[in-house]
Amino acid sequence: MIFLENDSLKVWIKPKGAELRSLVNKKTGIEHIWDADPVFWGKSSPVLFPIVGGLKDSSYVYEGKSYTLPRHGFARDNMFEQVSRDKNHATFKFSSSDETLKVYPFHFDFYITYQLEGASLSVLYKVVNIGKEKMLFSLGAHPAFAVPFEKGEAAYDDYSLAFDEDENLKRWPLSAEGLIKTQPSDLSLEEGKLNLTKELFEEDALVFKSLKSESILLKSDKSENYLKFTFKDFPFFGIWAAKNANFVCLEPWCGIADSVDHNQDLSQKEGINELAAGQSFERSWAVEVG
Repeated sequence: MIFLENDSLKVWIKPKGAELRSLVNKKTGIEHIWDADPVFWGKSSPVLFPIVGGLKDSSYVYEGKSYTLPRHGFARDNMFEQVSRDKNHATFKFSSSDETLKVYPFHFDFYITYQLEGASLSVLYKVVNIGKEKMLFSLGAHPAFAVPFEKGEAAYDDYSLAFDEDENLKRWPLSAEGLIKTQPSDLSLEEGKLNLTKELFEEDALVFKSLKSESILLKSDKSENYLKFTFKDFPFFGIWAAKNANFVCLEPWCGIADSVDHNQDLSQKEGINELAAGQSFERSWAVEVG
């Protein structure tokens, strides 16, 4: 594990997948990251690259050739190299290889940087196209935050997600294969808040397109403690928890699962990003605790 610390936070990062495994508020002693209990879900904050969600039939076509990729891609299951570090930050790198080229025909360097500043942790993703042709990719975050924050303090159902903008939420349902259905359904908020319940995720993740909000506050009215999640320029967003598990994932995405009627052409995939040779792409999110 790679350890970072400042006056407010302690953070541990696992080199496999450059995955955030722990975020402790030193003032309260609260651990805010899900403990990756494999009984429910054995991950804590995987990165989604070079696809987000599932592909139709787990495959795609590019320039007439078919390739197979698992849900959410392969970056989360590979070792990242640590390229720089001090007590407040660490940068990790994962690059294309002969193995990745078999399933994803693009040359890339992918960096993840963790930076502490006060009671906030920021996570920066940087994708660099080191090939000679344009690159097509998706990118997303999948951090799981432990709920409730403290044992005995409040129940899961006492927590809510408050959006910073007025939202008329349209949920895009997922098929049994994890593909996006063709018609959304309305999801009601109460005073701008989405109340957490275990039943909320009985039909898989809540998937949204084009949220107006750029931050979400996770909090219980029974406690002063909070978690503020900030994101920008992510056109898609997911909220998810495993069945009966005490966490909630807040997932900003630059990309989305295939639709049920997609033709599997990667260049025509909804939300796909194009990156010219030699160019880079950056997105970031942050979490503040108090």
